[in-house]
Amino acid sequence: MTDEVKMSSNELAQIRTSLAAKRSMMAADRTLMAWLRTSLSLISFGFTIYKVLQGIESAGGMLPKTHTPESIGLFLTGMGTVAMVMGTIEYWISIKELHQFNVRFKRSTIVMAIVMATIGLVTFISIVTRLF
Repeated sequence: MTDEVKMSSNELAQIRTSLAAKRSMMAADRTLMAWLRTSLSLISFGFTIYKVLQGIESAGGMLPKTHTPESIGLFLTGMGTVAMVMGTIEYWISIKELHQFNVRFKRSTIVMAIVMATIGLVTFISIVTRLF
């Protein structure tokens, strides 16, 4: 004999709704992490290009324009920071929609996104002010 638990259709619907909300939350987490990876790549590549071109320029190399390292670095780090902010906003909207299914707001992915957006902003400002 098998021990079967009988559930009402209402209980089954609640369980399935809860599981669907959890799957949606995990999908939102994965999407935010993809935004995070993309923005991290843009920010780090922008800073690297900035430093490499700055080194070429300081070694006496000729670049097409005088502010080429800053321009390229600012563009890439700016795009990475904007991508992170866009991903965070999209994630926040998803969380707010899922809040009706008792999804908790304190997620580690949003903390990482805020940290990455801050790093992107600091990197952007450091290129503008030639801090590094």
